[in-house]
Amino acid sequence: MGTLDDERQYVEECRAGLRRMVRGARENVIVGETVAGDRYSAERLGHHLKSLAKELEEEPDGPPFFGRLDFGPGSAEHRGRAYHIGRRHIAGEPGGPPLVVDWRAPVSRTFYRAGAGDPQGVAVRRRFGWSGSTLTGFEDERLGQGEEGESKILAAEIERPRVGPMRDIVATIQPEQDDLVRADLDTSICVQGAPGTGKTAVGLHRAAYLLYAHRRRLERSGVLVLGPNRAFLGYISAVLPALGEVDVEQTTLEHLLGTVPVTAADSEEAAAVKHDARMATVLRRALYGRIAEPAEPVVVPDGSYRWRVHEDALRRFVDDTRRESLPYAVGRERVRARIVESIRRQAESRGRTPNAAWLRKIGRGVTASLDVLWPTVKPVEVLYELLRGPGAGPDPAAGVLSEAERAAITWDRKPRSVRSATWSAADLVLLDELSALVERPAGYGHVIVDEAQDLSPMQCRAVARRSAHGSLTVLGDLAQGTTPWAATSWRERMELLGRPDARIIALTTGYRVPAAVAELANRLLAALDVEVPATRSHRSDGRLRVTRTPDLRGGLTGSVAGSVAGSVAG
Repeated sequence: MGTLDDERQYVEECRAGLRRMVRGARENVIVGETVAGDRYSAERLGHHLKSLAKELEEEPDGPPFFGRLDFGPGSAEHRGRAYHIGRRHIAGEPGGPPLVVDWRAPVSRTFYRAGAGDPQGVAVRRRFGWSGSTLTGFEDERLGQGEEGESKILAAEIERPRVGPMRDIVATIQPEQDDLVRADLDTSICVQGAPGTGKTAVGLHRAAYLLYAHRRRLERSGVLVLGPNRAFLGYISAVLPALGEVDVEQTTLEHLLGTVPVTAADSEEAAAVKHDARMATVLRRALYGRIAEPAEPVVVPDGSYRWRVHEDALRRFVDDTRRESLPYAVGRERVRARIVESIRRQAESRGRTPNAAWLRKIGRGVTASLDVLWPTVKPVEVLYELLRGPGAGPDPAAGVLSEAERAAITWDRKPRSVRSATWSAADLVLLDELSALVERPAGYGHVIVDEAQDLSPMQCRAVARRSAHGSLTVLGDLAQGTTPWAATSWRERMELLGRPDARIIALTTGYRVPAAVAELANRLLAALDVEVPATRSHRSDGRLRVTRTPDLRGGLTGSVAGSVAGSVAG
């Protein structure tokens, strides 16, 4: 197995191996810049190699590994082999085995899953203790002999005080967390977890794992991490780079949808209506209400002749196109194509043989009539007209919203033009809905959403559009809802996100919150109208003193807050 001195020597070998990888990456950048082939492929290769070189150069001088697996005769595939497990793969000498195996590799899963009851071929599992970049010790669990006890190194790492930005948890991933991290890419999951259960860490490590296991697929479609605010993103920003993943988009939903500046604020009543799922119907009506009833034929000049498509045919073209449920902009072009096709048939019946240039000319000649029949639109123009209030035509909100709700979203002071309009945060969601009706947005291969319990139905629709052809990892805690539209059921929320059959899993072990606080929180769950299981704390420390007060609001600013702040240890 090796002594502590042997392992320290191995640390130096790993660091030398990492330096070789840096040199090799630099050399490959030079080679990649002169590669033959098409320009796009060369640019992609150059970008990849430069990113790899930069990533390796910035690798912190920290622990190159955190564990080791020694397989015994019970493993057919790995019998007699030993693997050091770390945050990233470290190559050995050319043609030789790796010095360190990436924690995401298939063999590494055994490190997290093996136990005395099911050693999975492992004779000994070794955990390493570190102080900064210095190896200080290790613990061995002889799983093959049925030995498995409480690891002091594991406990110390789990209970280490959390100060500053969030850290990765690769050395302490628990079996139930590992199951979620390694769930298949095509599987959407929802993770319910109280504070300290590791749900956010699970989501980020899942992103890193999926990029490792499905890199080619996700390099094309991308991975998106949505956080509740910029402060949260700052807190988690170091986790994925520490795991070797730098090409993950991390943003807030408001920033993702930010097509216009937010300079206005809604009343509570207006915000509640705008975030309601019924607004999707109102917006669709507002958009498609711009399509006109054919009132005259389309006339297209062609030299001295004029081609005509009469109202009945136009009405049929529009109705057929609307039944196809295409995006609005695609529908407009479909109507154009049908009009051109009608004229082409007329031309052929007159003995002409239309070519591509002639068809393009006729298509341009249709534009003026098409602008009346199926006009081009901008989402801001549609929303502007809607929020100004009912006009001369039918009100898109009629029969969907009540009179009070319609009044709540109508501007009190109507701007004179679209340019002078000011928009609220809720309006961003409405504009995104309209934009998607006009033209479907690009999606991602995988989307991770944290604090998802606070998403509104309309925000859920925006997220669902980004993952329409991918999968979702949804993270949150129903007991921590802070918005008027906060979820009370994950099944209902997953239906709004377009994943009604997603796996819903609860993490019920807290690793950060002391037992005294967890027990108090469990007692309060009964007062909440949510489906949340109780949480068991991994920690036994902490003290809590509760002071009763007749004035809750005043007590929170005085004795209760002081008692809790002064009495919770750890």
